Amino acid sequence: MERVSDASLAAWLRLTLTRGLGLDAQRRLLSAFGPPERVFAASGPAIAAAVGDKAARLLAAFDDDAAIARTLDWAHQPGNHLVTLADAAYPQALLEIPDPPTLLYVKGRVELLNRRALAIVGARNATAQGAQTAEQFARELSRGGLTIVSGLALGCDAAAHHGALDGPGSTIAVIGTGADRIYPPRNQDLARRVAAQGAVLTEFPLGTPALRENFPRRNRIISGLSRGVLVVEAAARSGTLITARLAGDQGREVFAIPGSIHSPLSKGCHQLIRQGAKLVDDARDILSELQPEAPPAGATAARVTDDASALLDAMGFDPVGIDLIAQHTDLTADTLSAMLLSLELERRVALLPDGRFQRIR
Repeated sequence: MERVSDASLAAWLRLTLTRGLGLDAQRRLLSAFGPPERVFAASGPAIAAAVGDKAARLLAAFDDDAAIARTLDWAHQPGNHLVTLADAAYPQALLEIPDPPTLLYVKGRVELLNRRALAIVGARNATAQGAQTAEQFARELSRGGLTIVSGLALGCDAAAHHGALDGPGSTIAVIGTGADRIYPPRNQDLARRVAAQGAVLTEFPLGTPALRENFPRRNRIISGLSRGVLVVEAAARSGTLITARLAGDQGREVFAIPGSIHSPLSKGCHQLIRQGAKLVDDARDILSELQPEAPPAGATAARVTDDASALLDAMGFDPVGIDLIAQHTDLTADTLSAMLLSLELERRVALLPDGRFQRIR
């Protein structure tokens, strides 16, 4: 991964560590000014015009340089990475969701972030058979070339990570705490294995404890990184079903394993199947659906480059609105917005005051 200067990372950290400044405001600032260094070089009135007076005051009042210094120290440690929206290593799949994180904290193999992936999720209080099934499917799918994404929780999540580590696809653990904290504590050893052989990823700053409200936010990244989500076991009302719903909203495939009609942990899977999820009882069903053959080296970057080139060609050189761009491409509004933001950060596209975009020669 290309080394980014500490000064640039400090600006990204200041943007994302400003309390009360949400993802939407961060995206609007990046769209209006470009990289964070330019955000902080802009005048107060210009920032207020982009995100409002309250957000501008929050940004100006930032006073936690110690947190920035701690995070840069963490990033200098072997295996630790800060991945920003402008980085080539940023997972392209996350650019397809409505609210991609501005900054990711990653321990381990950054290259896994752009591999074809499947999420495997299920009950924390999994049955012995459920945990065995999650591990078996993860092992076979990892050996078939898929990177397995899960949430490092007890039960099905932990089993999926264990199984995935036995194959070349490996695994990504998306956590709901800071990268320097592991929850639950019982999975400390597993987290170390994942960081050594796969990747541990979070959007939450260092020191963030296990807060209940952060785990549903974490779930959108689990599904967003993946081409599909496999639900192994789930009660009729569970956090696992939130991940499945998010996957459907994000245009991902949803797979579910049926179980006993007498088991409460099969109710959620049966509910998903009734709602249109694909019933699977063999890992080959998923492999044939997602076609995870390993692409040639550089194929992912080439695809992204081709998509950007096609978008620029569709824009021409005159000012154009996003609706008109959508008419001339096969891209969704969310994907278009994410790609246009990336092109702005690369100074290949400019956002005009009237909300239209113009290609820069």
